[in-house]
Amino acid sequence: MTLSFFDQFMSPSLLGIPLMALALTLPWLFFPNPATRWLNNRFLELQSWFIGQFTQQLLLPLNPGGHKWATLFASLMLFLISINMLGLLPYTFTPTTQLSLNMGFAAPLWLATVIIGMRDQPTIALGHLLPEGTPTPLIPILIIIETISLFIRPLALGVRLTANLTAGHLLIQLIATAAFVLLPLMPTVAILTTLLLILLTLLEVAVAMIQAYVFVLLLSLYLQENV
Repeated sequence: MTLSFFDQFMSPSLLGIPLMALALTLPWLFFPNPATRWLNNRFLELQSWFIGQFTQQLLLPLNPGGHKWATLFASLMLFLISINMLGLLPYTFTPTTQLSLNMGFAAPLWLATVIIGMRDQPTIALGHLLPEGTPTPLIPILIIIETISLFIRPLALGVRLTANLTAGHLLIQLIATAAFVLLPLMPTVAILTTLLLILLTLLEVAVAMIQAYVFVLLLSLYLQENV
């Protein structure tokens, strides 16, 4: 049976049972549980430091009303990083390459920021649809354009995360296949291709972390407009 390059993005199943739930819950098993001791181990201290620094940088431009989202943003950030990093291991599945899953994260959180803005400050929230100083003849057109751009935001969040991870996985598989095919024919070229594959894998590790950060950062910027 010949497999295509896109078969790696198919949702895995065992005996007809989808394993997506297992792929989503598995990353949480790798996080250490807080201990009752006064002194924690190095891994837990590193995790606490990372969460503290990330939360501080993320919530710095937000009003105090937006600080309630700190736990949600930090948890989502760790969750996305864990899924993206585990997806780089051999014989694993990356759930964030599925657009439906990313839209499931993006749409409710984006909608929550919009509802908060409409509830707390409806005038300012609706004022974002019309820039200040707009000529009168352009008002209807700009309102339509800004409304469309507002509703495209969750789609852009989901597509950005899906496209970047999918492109990286495809590129890794293409270069790995090329190195495997070239090994008996041109060993020198195959070695160079393998070195390129290693560098690309390191780049994908950075992309996996950066895309998770960008996803949460954009959500915080949407929240900033509405609090």
